Parts: sequence; C-alpha cells; structure tokens
Amino acid sequence: MSNHTPLSNDSVAPSSPEADRDQEQCARRVVCSLKEPTQFLSFWIAIALPFVYLPLLTRGLGDPQVTLTFLLLLALNVFALYIGHGYGE
Repeated sequence: MSNHTPLSNDSVAPSSPEADRDQEQCARRVVCSLKEPTQFLSFWIAIALPFVYLPLLTRGLGDPQVTLTFLLLLALNVFALYIGHGYGE
C-alpha cells in the first residue's frame, strides 16, 4: 500500500468577503454605466430601422436576397426593441 495524501490548497489564497464584495460592486458599476447608453442606442435603432424597410418593400420580396435582408433587419429590430424598451423610464 502506498501512502497517498490529498493535495492541499495552501498555495491558493482564500478570498475575503470584502474582496468579493468590491469585485461585485465594480462589476455592477460597469453594467450600470453601460446600461443607459445601450438602451439609448437600441431605442433609436428600433425607431430608425423601419425606414430602412421601405426601399426593400418597394423592391418587393420576390428576390431571396432581399427577403433574407428584410428578415434579418426585422430580427434586429425586435432585438433592439427588447433591449431599448426601458429607455427614458
């Protein structure tokens, strides 16, 4: 029988609750600082995208490339509406 001892984690410094709290606050500040500009941009993209649809719709959706472009823009518009819906509240 060999004498195996479990490896210890002595070389890994334990994290303190204060360090974890500081890191969490920093992450929250970053998220909060990016939230408003992201909502602003998404809101106005959602407002402007329907104006891009007009030339596509006047060409008609018979061409597969135009149809694909229209559907991608529509999906982008839905995503922008979702992200920007809370802007200005």
